[in-house]
Amino acid sequence: MGHAAGLRAGTRYAFSRSFRQKGFIRLSTYLRQYKVGDIVDIKANGAVQKGMPHKVYHGKTGVVYNVTKSAVGVIIYKQVGNRYLEKRVNLRVEHVSLSRSREDFLKRVKFNAAAKKEAKEKGITVQVKRQPAMPREARTVSLKDNHPETVVPLAYETTI
Repeated sequence: MGHAAGLRAGTRYAFSRSFRQKGFIRLSTYLRQYKVGDIVDIKANGAVQKGMPHKVYHGKTGVVYNVTKSAVGVIIYKQVGNRYLEKRVNLRVEHVSLSRSREDFLKRVKFNAAAKKEAKEKGITVQVKRQPAMPREARTVSLKDNHPETVVPLAYETTI
């Protein structure tokens, strides 16, 4: 048998609507305002075929470079061979959502700035570099009033 190689080949699940997400698209999708420089995630919405991204851009993150009435232009870096090419894609707002990728970074920047300011007032130095999760502290288990139990399986018996 042949293999279909069309524009939407292999998108049976990627472009399908999620559980309890079928039907009308929320108004918040249309009311959200995008600005140039916003970081957005591209997730194609199968309910709207106009302004839909190609399947290779589904799940990618890019930066908004242009905003129009019902669409946004997004810059994405696509790997072609051994290099990354800058691609400019125009997508309707139904297919993009604001990315949450920088939230943790911005929260950390604010926390570090507050920590540095507080340390400067106290006249001490503070370490704001991220540290990996350290091993848990050692502890000992006392056997006093904590006698070990032997765990054995119950014998199988039939009661008829």
